[in-house]
Amino acid sequence: MFSNKIADIRKDFADGVHTEVRCQQNKSRSVAIVSGNLTGNARSETEGVSARVYKNGVYGFSSMAEVSVEAARSVLRAATDNACFMDSRINKGKGPIIPIAPQEIFCPTSGIDVEQKMYIDFAREIDSYVEKHCKNLTGRGISVRADSMDKYIEVSDGCSGHSYIPRSYIYLRMTAETKDGLPVERFIPIGGFGTFDTFFTTPDALFAKVDDLYEKIMLKREGIYPDAGVKTCILGGELSGMLAHEAVGHTVEADLVLGGSVAAHNLNKRVASELVTMIDYAHTCNGVEAPLPVYIDDEGVPCRDQVLIKDGILTGYMNSRESAERFAMEPMGNARAYSFSDEPLIRMRNTAIAPGTSTLEEMIASVDDGYYFTDTNNGQADTTGEFMFGVCMGYEIKNGKLGRPLLDTTISGVAFEMLKTVDMVSDTMEWSSSGYCGKKQPMPVGIGGAAVRCKVTIGGR
Repeated sequence: MFSNKIADIRKDFADGVHTEVRCQQNKSRSVAIVSGNLTGNARSETEGVSARVYKNGVYGFSSMAEVSVEAARSVLRAATDNACFMDSRINKGKGPIIPIAPQEIFCPTSGIDVEQKMYIDFAREIDSYVEKHCKNLTGRGISVRADSMDKYIEVSDGCSGHSYIPRSYIYLRMTAETKDGLPVERFIPIGGFGTFDTFFTTPDALFAKVDDLYEKIMLKREGIYPDAGVKTCILGGELSGMLAHEAVGHTVEADLVLGGSVAAHNLNKRVASELVTMIDYAHTCNGVEAPLPVYIDDEGVPCRDQVLIKDGILTGYMNSRESAERFAMEPMGNARAYSFSDEPLIRMRNTAIAPGTSTLEEMIASVDDGYYFTDTNNGQADTTGEFMFGVCMGYEIKNGKLGRPLLDTTISGVAFEMLKTVDMVSDTMEWSSSGYCGKKQPMPVGIGGAAVRCKVTIGGR
């Protein structure tokens, strides 16, 4: 839709000046039902055009909430003026950005922007099923969300193209009580990459997942707290994905490396066991489309996989075009902007621990006394790699067999130390793209990976 509106904008680019123009539309649709009551019902759309111009080491940026040739020309002039002003004040005196081979990358657009009533009716049917078939709950919640980022990009020396990223999710939440009256909660997202009409068919197709969630929360009511201390544990794909994103991924974003993250002094050094390979996948993983495929970034760079850790050695950072030059690396398409009015930042796409050779059954059988953690509900880490994640579902392991379910706990550690204890990696992966990364701008990302056996500190009760 955008290409026809600014198709001639390249004629306005100044010769030899790195220039980026991006038209973008973001859509969001959401519905929330709590215990039968409609508590949320929203639709939003934003669209506009932005331009960024590079001059001697500084960028000038401008944006406007309008999509037209006139708007594109206006922001281009303003961005050029801003770049000249910044250069006159900062005077970095750097040369031009190294050009990349130009090409066109166009992602297909499909799906229908369904009426809000469809989201409401869908949620109500699921809520009615939960009310009828899931007894002994103290609370229930159904949320439906569909969002998309639709971009058209023109870059003077890079790619021109179209990027379209739609996501559709239904979030199920159940709460209950233990025999001691303590609240317990289980939550699952259902959905993935695609528009609502292409991803979901009828509510009854999800009833099996509702039943599975209900069975797990009933088990959790009988759960126990794990023992505190350093234990041998298996982190499922959701936990290893959280670790890959929060505790490692952010430390190897080049802007945070320049800010002094732990990765600044560890390039080409061992930071994990030789079984660990960690990759920020662009759009495809092992021949299958990644949960959040990105084919072209917002600097016009074709997206390729960025290997972060290879066989335990830290081998690379995620870069923008400018930081890639500084570190003598190749840009792999990690510069992304959330809104038309945002400048691109170095961001992750689909960050995961790559699969190994062990089956999950072999991993469980190898543990005499430990835990298998499957689900997380939150996580935080800093640029030292120190992390703490909440665990909201898991099981004890006794003599190589799964035992009682666990109540909520936490795990913590320092990523580059904990990863050195990994001695088994599963041959399968789990993925999710239901959340946002919150680095200055919200950004949809995919996280996941293989399960890993390691030693980690457990918070206990």
